[in-house]
Amino acid sequence: MPTQPRRGSMPSAVTRSGSVSGSLSGVRPCKDPDFHVRLAVGPDDVRAAQRLRYRIFVEELGGGGPMVDHEAALEVDQFDAWFDHLLLFDRALPGEEADQVIGVYRLLRADQAARAGQFYSEGEYDLSALRSSGRPLLELGRSCVDVRYRGGQALLHLWQGLAAYVADHGIEVLFGVASFHGTDPGALAAPLSLLHHRYLAPPELRARSLVHQPMNLIAPDALDRRAAMLQVPPLIKAYLRLGGYVGDGAYIDHEFNTVDVCLMMDTARLSVGHRALYGGGRG
Repeated sequence: MPTQPRRGSMPSAVTRSGSVSGSLSGVRPCKDPDFHVRLAVGPDDVRAAQRLRYRIFVEELGGGGPMVDHEAALEVDQFDAWFDHLLLFDRALPGEEADQVIGVYRLLRADQAARAGQFYSEGEYDLSALRSSGRPLLELGRSCVDVRYRGGQALLHLWQGLAAYVADHGIEVLFGVASFHGTDPGALAAPLSLLHHRYLAPPELRARSLVHQPMNLIAPDALDRRAAMLQVPPLIKAYLRLGGYVGDGAYIDHEFNTVDVCLMMDTARLSVGHRALYGGGRG
């Protein structure tokens, strides 16, 4: 769901990036991009995703991690082998296909999580309610879009690819962690309180942070809702507009310099209009 970006997140305009042979930051997007979305089909595709993640999550946002390969400019973790990787290409860019990856998404179904030993988010959140729901689950993570394509049509194409994947696998509940930049919850008291008071998930879907950072830091009657919403990252706003919820409590991730929230979305709550828009016309 997405993106202040987030390495374990839902889709973001950024919800973490690298170059193939040197940085592409000086290359402008084509005036008429040729977008194409598909799943990674081999190690070269996965490395292209990890390079994009390095540029965004490490170089742009200052994140890190024990498996980050600075020499090769790859943002890697132990879950990459278990996830499906959804890639967005602009085929109008020069270079090899790997140089044309401008958006990525990491997708983990419940059957894949069983083989991996857990969902990625279970390092931060108790997902017992989601697991016991008996509904088909999909964890979203590491979503990001190249800085040159933010605010345009790239994210919509990535979401349409995601919608096709959801339909193909009969997914009913999407979830993942999304981030606010920085690790001071006091500085984020207003947006965190707004999320808690207005968008808390129902008990049957409600994840709870393992190292619990309360989000209800400001009472509802003392909260300036408009000012608070202005602090909410675009990724989180996008999922709220689609009927998304947040879990109980935030999680402070010092490694990635973020305050994380868990987002959940029941696909049954999508309106017909939203299904057409984000599903590329698929009902």
